[in-house]
Amino acid sequence: MTLPKYLTVKQETQNNLAELYIDGEIVTDEWEDSDTSAAGFRDTLKSLGDVKTINLHINSPGGSVFEGIAIYNMLKQNLAHINVYIDGLAASIASVIAMSGDVIFMPSNSMLMIHNPWTMAVGNSKELRKQADDLDKITQASVRTYLEKAGDKLNESTLKELMDEETWLTAQEAKDYGLADEVVEANQAAASLNKRFIQRYHNVPEQFIKQVNKNPKAKHKELSQKEELNRIKQNALDNSDAMKAYLKTLKEEIKK
Repeated sequence: MTLPKYLTVKQETQNNLAELYIDGEIVTDEWEDSDTSAAGFRDTLKSLGDVKTINLHINSPGGSVFEGIAIYNMLKQNLAHINVYIDGLAASIASVIAMSGDVIFMPSNSMLMIHNPWTMAVGNSKELRKQADDLDKITQASVRTYLEKAGDKLNESTLKELMDEETWLTAQEAKDYGLADEVVEANQAAASLNKRFIQRYHNVPEQFIKQVNKNPKAKHKELSQKEELNRIKQNALDNSDAMKAYLKTLKEEIKK
């Protein structure tokens, strides 16, 4: 099977170990080589077969909530022991994916960012109010995921405050809140964050902003206006369908 370019897989047969890398945005449709989709990740997991250990390296600014939740669930359902390494940054839904780790390792210079999901919406007042209500329900999925990992180190009230404020956690802070297990030696991985995400997020640490400005390779490849509008339109349609399917599943789970 040909693997997506954004996922580099290293398998050590003797140790029954696989290494996976997510080094870009979490998306529905892959536009860049670094983009990661749930479908591509699913195919990669299938290609690994029955391995005992998966080392998942994450350096991602986040992206699609539904794609990220799907990837998280795939990893939780996998029989392998999951080690997650946050090489530079796990932001937004990438931080939710990170919570799938049986053990989460963070170099001392890496960061974890948590916040409330957001969306783009169009429609009348009734439709917009429903979108807001739906976002609240989607937020609860992330809340449950973080709390499940954190255990007694983090309560729901504190977590919601952190998410409301779009909080960028250092490795030690993440460990103190139970969202990471081990702080390890600093590495040289540059955080995966481009100008588009800097504009989207509110509290981006200054070192990330300077890093993007200094490194031309970290700048987002500009799309033509037509391509960008088409991408926004398609993502809106995909997210609308995904939201309906997710809420249907959530309602069925509540009834059980």
